[in-house]
Amino acid sequence: MSTRRIVLATTNPGKIAELRRLLPPCIEVVSAGELGLSLPPETGETFAENALIKARAAARASGLVALADDSGLEVDALGGRPGVHSARYAGEHASDEENVQRLLAELASVSPERRTARFRAVIALVHPDGQEALAEGVVEGTIVDRPQGQSGFGYDPIFRPLGHDRTFAEMTTDEKNRLSHRARALEHAVVILDQWLRCSTSDTGLRGEHRGPDESPATSPAT
Repeated sequence: MSTRRIVLATTNPGKIAELRRLLPPCIEVVSAGELGLSLPPETGETFAENALIKARAAARASGLVALADDSGLEVDALGGRPGVHSARYAGEHASDEENVQRLLAELASVSPERRTARFRAVIALVHPDGQEALAEGVVEGTIVDRPQGQSGFGYDPIFRPLGHDRTFAEMTTDEKNRLSHRARALEHAVVILDQWLRCSTSDTGLRGEHRGPDESPATSPAT
């Protein structure tokens, strides 16, 4: 196999585009769909479990290093929901708009100061030789009362990151990538990919610009 080729274990076009922009150019990226791979259902109870389910299947089927992420929105006033059910919150085949509208309906009577939330992403890396690792990224924010902005995907139009006056959907791609949970998780994941693929990640912009002053790399072996 190509030592610098990886498979993204996702069929979500928004995630594929975002991950391709964020990964260093020395890594050749192919998606599960492009390889004709079928991914198993996300039956895990945590983001880490779901990411590992997908990455293990893709690595086994392709013989390539696989990268999978599972991510979602955790709203404090809803006890952490939608969480791992973020992509199908309004139903198994719900659209982004339907998910957003259900969430806003549930928060209709919640005051602005109690609409705290966070995006969380966990990236799983699985090597065909059996090595596994996890990386996590989190961005804190609040839920606004109506969709704002046309960019991004998922819950981006209603999530305003802490310390900012615009939602993710009102930001440019580069602005979002400097803040997002997925970018923060990937920052840590590329350190592992560098070791596995012998690919220099210098000059990629992923070596610390996404990390806040009190954050340290959140990487760990998968269990």
